[in-house]
Order: sequence, then C-alpha cells, then structure tokens
Amino acid sequence: MSAELVEGRSEYTRAVLALGSNLGERAETLAEAVSDLVDRPEVRLVDVSPVIQTKPVGGPAGQPDFLNMVIIVQTSLGPYELLAHCQAVESKHRRTREVRWGPRTLDVDIITYGDLRQDDPVLTLPHPRAAERAFVLFPWLLIDPTAVLEGHPIVELLEDCADADGIEDYDMLMDEGLA
Repeated sequence: MSAELVEGRSEYTRAVLALGSNLGERAETLAEAVSDLVDRPEVRLVDVSPVIQTKPVGGPAGQPDFLNMVIIVQTSLGPYELLAHCQAVESKHRRTREVRWGPRTLDVDIITYGDLRQDDPVLTLPHPRAAERAFVLFPWLLIDPTAVLEGHPIVELLEDCADADGIEDYDMLMDEGLA
C-alpha cells in the first residue's frame, strides 16, 4: 500500500488547497481560515497565493463576488483526515451546505494530495472540476508557475477556463477603494 493512503503516518505529503468566501467579512475569513488550517502540527504552510476576486460560477443568480486563494501545505494527515480537518475549519466559520454552489462564508477544497488519484463518493482527487476553474488555477499559478494538474500545465488549462475574464486583483481593488 502506498504511503499516500496510510492514515496517521509520519511522512509529509504536499497538498494544494483552494479557499473561497462570498459572505461576511470575506478577507478576514480567508486569513483566519489559513491560520486555522495550519494550526495543527500535522499541517505545515508552504506558500500562500494573493487573494483574487471573482464572479460566482454556477449556483443561484445574484450571489456576491467571491474572494479566492490557494495555499500549498505539507501534511502528515491522510487524505480523509485532511478532508475532515478542512470541513472542521469550514464549520468553525459557519459554513452551511444548503444550496449547491450557493453563497458561503468559507469553502475549502483539496485540489491535489501528492500524486494520489482516486474517485470515490467521499473524496475525488485531484478535485474533479479544478481544471475548469480559473478561480483555482490562477492563484495557484501565481505561487507555482510550473504546476501540473493531471498531466497538463495549469497555465495551459487556465487558457481554456470560461471564468478567466472575471478575475480581479483584490489587493489592487482595496488600494483603489473598490472592494
């Protein structure tokens, strides 16, 4: 059995996590969520992308814009333990799951977990829609320009994303008083 699948092991695996928020104090929620995610000794922060602002993709019309970011971590948690940890952080920030792709205080998705590929009802890796989502690929590209997802450079995947035109630099919007 691969070390990737053994829960509670001591080796560290690189994971890419995508965070998003479109309700409440979005920027504060993302900052607190990053701290909460790496608060455990089993999760070490490697890199943090800049925050971007994007239009919602899917879900009900009229939702507020999202703030999105990506972090790269090293973790000794197994993939299901990491998922449970991400969901606990979402719950801490009052995430509810009432409407698919609906507004939320916090969304944390595991995009990749090492080289693990799996497709089951609980956790599919890599994330099944990551290759289609500019709000994931763009911030990831900013911190890992050579990243590859399922054999494709993310820079190439980004070119085909329908939502790529709606990305705005949140820090620049803040500086201009537009956020």
